[in-house]
Amino acid sequence: MDQLALLFVLLVGAVVSVPVGDRLGLPSPVLMTLLGLVLALPDFVPNVDIPPDLILPALLPPLLYAAVRRTSWRQFTANKRPIFLLAVALVFVTMIAVAATASAVVPGLPIAAAVALGALVAPPDPIAATAVAGQLGLPRRLVSILEGEGLFNDVTAITLYHVAIAAAVSGSFSVSRAVLELLLSAVVAVAVGAALGWVSNKLMDILNDATLQIGLTLLVPFASYVLADELHGSGVLAVLTTALFLAEYGTDPDDVLTRLAGHSFWEVVDTLVTGVAFGLIGLELHHAIATAENHWGEMLGWAGAVVGVVILVRLLWLLPATWLTQWLHSRRGDQEEDIPTSWRETIVMWWSGMRGVASVALALAIPLEMDDGSPFPDRDEIVFIAFVVIVVTLVLQGLTLPWLVRRLGVQADTAREKEFEKELAVRAARAAKERLAEIEREEDLPEELFEQMLRRAFDLGVRITPDVVEDERMEAHEKRARRLKRIRRIQGEMLSAARHEILAARGEPGADPEVVDRVLRHLDVRSLR
Repeated sequence: MDQLALLFVLLVGAVVSVPVGDRLGLPSPVLMTLLGLVLALPDFVPNVDIPPDLILPALLPPLLYAAVRRTSWRQFTANKRPIFLLAVALVFVTMIAVAATASAVVPGLPIAAAVALGALVAPPDPIAATAVAGQLGLPRRLVSILEGEGLFNDVTAITLYHVAIAAAVSGSFSVSRAVLELLLSAVVAVAVGAALGWVSNKLMDILNDATLQIGLTLLVPFASYVLADELHGSGVLAVLTTALFLAEYGTDPDDVLTRLAGHSFWEVVDTLVTGVAFGLIGLELHHAIATAENHWGEMLGWAGAVVGVVILVRLLWLLPATWLTQWLHSRRGDQEEDIPTSWRETIVMWWSGMRGVASVALALAIPLEMDDGSPFPDRDEIVFIAFVVIVVTLVLQGLTLPWLVRRLGVQADTAREKEFEKELAVRAARAAKERLAEIEREEDLPEELFEQMLRRAFDLGVRITPDVVEDERMEAHEKRARRLKRIRRIQGEMLSAARHEILAARGEPGADPEVVDRVLRHLDVRSLR
């Protein structure tokens, strides 16, 4: 088996793991990690041969962009307190605790190398957290916090990692310089991300074609990451800024086709890249086995101590942090802020702190040599410990999280979600009616046409959620709904016959496939409408 065949196996596994995970009630990223672990055992499976400095730029931009598409800037600003406590403060605390533990248990490990280890295992993986949380039906407020933590903690951790590596390689460290680098990295990233977002938004208007616009959205995250990285900024923060800018300003309400096609496209990208990323984590077992040869007991002891610290520190931090956030929330009355409302939700947040892609990439990116040409101190030991932390948190916590959620009875507030959905349906129908009234005043519509359009405006809200219909009007609506359903069925069969006829013409002698596909596209768009 060569590298290309291995990649194909991972891509197929990424697709298959989604329905298998749904059936088993397990997160697909965890299943892909297990697949990678299984593939790492046979001798005929090759070692993964990807330059470490390419893993983050190749995998993180599309995954981050896909994750940000599911959220909004207002959601981040509303949750700035819990996100700060988790994404910034907890990363610092975890890094310090891991560095102290590693220095104590690993003989001769320099402080800078221990800090690098702490930085690379400190951030929970945003992709694993959102993928797992999304499949478990957790309350939206918990998903929002986990998304915010996962997306912003990489910014902090990766910057701290680079500072620690630079200190280890050069042998010198300055606190003031490290703080300055952290601030400059954030400023450069935001500037690059906002600029690329603005330019991309303008290009979207110029392209004016769904295929080209979606293609541009695939390139933009990579461009944002690489450009910010070249300017010594945070590539992760740049991608977040670009994605949030486009989500806020780059959406045309009337561009239905691009929005639907883009959603499907990014669902495919997210599924495939996530599967490959977590499959690669499992495949790194090759490297871990080679590293621990003849030192299994000692190195597993070191790794076990670090795993315990990583898991325990998150719990010990979350308990008082959640209490503090709840106290501030009740004192200030910030109703938009999403916070855990019980100790059960806090426990679920604790157990959702899985490590993943970023930690693997950072571990493999540790340089082989120092500035003076000597080997990087204890590099193999650091990589092994990091791998054990990643696998234990991903597999152990990922496999047991569904059971824990069911056991604690943490579920989404479906009543609140339905109420909000009903509110949006009413607003949509009201906006349609107001526009209809404006058109009626401008064009003096016939009464029969106005009444027909008014019913359609009402039906618009009902199609979103039937809860907007009063009891006395339900029977009339159901009658119209049955009639519309029958009309749609007949129209669907008519369009189906037309599509069959056009596809049959594609194989006829002299038929131009491009013209046939153009006509078929018109029929598909008509069916969509």
